[in-house]
Amino acid sequence: MSPNVPPSIEQRTIAVIVDNEPGVLARVIGLFSGRGYNIESLTVTEVDPTMRLSRITIVTSGTPMVLEQIKAQLDRLVPVHGVSDLTQEGPHVDRELALVKVAGAGEKRVESLRIADVFREAGADWREAGCSMCIAMNGDQGDPGEYILSTSNRNFEGRQGKGARTFLASPLTAAATALSGVVSDPRPLVEGNPAAAGEK
Repeated sequence: MSPNVPPSIEQRTIAVIVDNEPGVLARVIGLFSGRGYNIESLTVTEVDPTMRLSRITIVTSGTPMVLEQIKAQLDRLVPVHGVSDLTQEGPHVDRELALVKVAGAGEKRVESLRIADVFREAGADWREAGCSMCIAMNGDQGDPGEYILSTSNRNFEGRQGKGARTFLASPLTAAATALSGVVSDPRPLVEGNPAAAGEK
């Protein structure tokens, strides 16, 4: 490698099998924060209730050397039973998902479902102010009556801005929307027809 060419940054999805006990997630996150490694996404689920094992799935990025260090250091943690690099070990499903709870009854519920269907067809979901937990926050907010398109959860009023409403969208929908200036279906862009992306 030439000394003038910086090493390439790669994104990896790493699965870590750990003991399902208090403090394990904090230890794994502490390893990342203590060494300045980036966590782009993190999910945890119990995979074996009888053995009390959970899987932590982490999307991270770095140079190939840093990524190898991350895997080696994760493998040395006491509660860790195994580390798998899903990006390198073969085919896997790589998808982001947000679950949304909508409260309502009668006609309001029917209207909420109708609105959700319209946006779901375009790859986005309609968000009302509610309650959620965020790992990180920034200071930008929408004005009352303004609509926001976001690829991350910013659906409560203290985060999105009082009276603002958020469309929770996939990264592709966000890109298509940024290019067209209106909430857009990304499929025409992916299929090579950018003129149709903003059409209704």
